[in-house]
Amino acid sequence: MTISRRGDVVLVKFVFADEKGVKRRPAVLISSETYQQGRPEAVLAAITSHVGRTLVGDYQLADWAAAGLPLPSTVTGIVRTIKQDMILRTLGSLSRDDLAGVEAQLRSSLALP
Repeated sequence: MTISRRGDVVLVKFVFADEKGVKRRPAVLISSETYQQGRPEAVLAAITSHVGRTLVGDYQLADWAAAGLPLPSTVTGIVRTIKQDMILRTLGSLSRDDLAGVEAQLRSSLALP
């Protein structure tokens, strides 16, 4: 299995909250390579193309096209842990500035220094 890197934008199979279906969605990997090498899971933040509102923990991407996304997008404050085999493929990677913005929102949301 290819290990993706922190900041990679990936296409994943998300199971609905009621567990009655699956949808393919983009997400950004936020777990480290070390974490992913030592566990069968990966930690990621969901990405949405609904950019009209920004909630706590959200970060609107400046370089969304370079990250492999077809539309302007926001990385949400919705963090999930999934099995690595639910990652279908890598679409691209966040720019250094976008990754720094996502990390800042995560730190703020989780009250981390």
